[in-house]
Order: sequence, then structure tokens, then C-alpha cells
Amino acid sequence: MERKLTAVFEKVDGGYIAYVEELPGANTQGETLDEARANLREAIDLVLDANKQLAEEEGAGKEAIREEIGVLTL
Repeated sequence: MERKLTAVFEKVDGGYIAYVEELPGANTQGETLDEARANLREAIDLVLDANKQLAEEEGAGKEAIREEIGVLTL
């Protein structure tokens, strides 16, 4: 199953701003649309990595079952 997210690119002076509607914190900018797209992919990875680290810290010491689940991204 593939999960699709919505990438939004807005033209502004000097280039584009970009964000993912469903993933707060995944936002960036670029001088070109291609640069904004590449930067947004990196921002998504950074947000997901940071969220994973926070969840691991909050869950430390709790009795819980944790397992990986695959999700295809952009």
C-alpha cells in the first residue's frame, strides 16, 4: 500500500516555499521548483527522524510492543 501526502509549492519572490499539508513541520524553500522539491523530501525525512527519536525517548521504560511498519513516501 502506498500512502500519498500533499506537497504544496507556492511561488514567492526569489523562488518557492514548500510544505506538506499532512505533516506539520515539513516545510522548506528553494530558488527553483526542483530545488524546493528536493529540499522538501529532505525536510520530510528530518521531521520523521525527529518524531521517531522523540517517541523513543517518551516510550523508554514503558512495556510496549514496537515493530517496524513500511510506508512508501514521496
